[in-house]
Amino acid sequence: MRLKNLFVAGLLVWLPLTITIWVLWQLLSVFDGIFRAVLGALDAVAPSLGPLLDNLARTPGLGVVAVIGAILLTGLLVANIVGQWWLRQWDAVIARIPIVKSIYSSVKQVSDTLFSSNGNAFRQAVMVQYPRAGSWTIAFVTGSPGGEVARSLPGEHISVYVPTTPNPTSGFFLMVPRAEVVELSMSVDEALKYVISMGVVAPLPPSVQVPSR
Repeated sequence: MRLKNLFVAGLLVWLPLTITIWVLWQLLSVFDGIFRAVLGALDAVAPSLGPLLDNLARTPGLGVVAVIGAILLTGLLVANIVGQWWLRQWDAVIARIPIVKSIYSSVKQVSDTLFSSNGNAFRQAVMVQYPRAGSWTIAFVTGSPGGEVARSLPGEHISVYVPTTPNPTSGFFLMVPRAEVVELSMSVDEALKYVISMGVVAPLPPSVQVPSR
């Protein structure tokens, strides 16, 4: 029994570290893949740059720096009136391409909702009764129903996302009466930890202060 306890104790140390390294490694691989694809396109357009591009492709970590730099530069460009105009032209071009426009518009709408500084998506944790009355789970407010859906619902409702455990990237979208929602004072990060840990890592009450070291 003691050997089993030692194994579990060691596993609890190494498992989070291993998963963290794996996730970071996957992100690095994606960034490097994007960088290599761009270099491949440049090589096809300008074959004379082949030796230089090969050296760049073999530089460790350069793909990550280049992709992050490109994202920041894009953000800088679209943060003004001229950049916004070009972005609207780009959206108009994509909107004319069959199939692509459906995927692009759906992803753009979701990303704009989640990451907009003016939005309220995923900025509040609540409790709702799910999957049946009397059973409670944590959910995240994503907004309010609109259009025909809102007109078809009796009373005031809110839209929530109920994450699954231990993988919060999948879940369920619900529209529930606001009167049946219990608002929580815990942060979204604390609520996510509570969900991922299956209730093991409970957030501290607001009155409890963690002593500084």
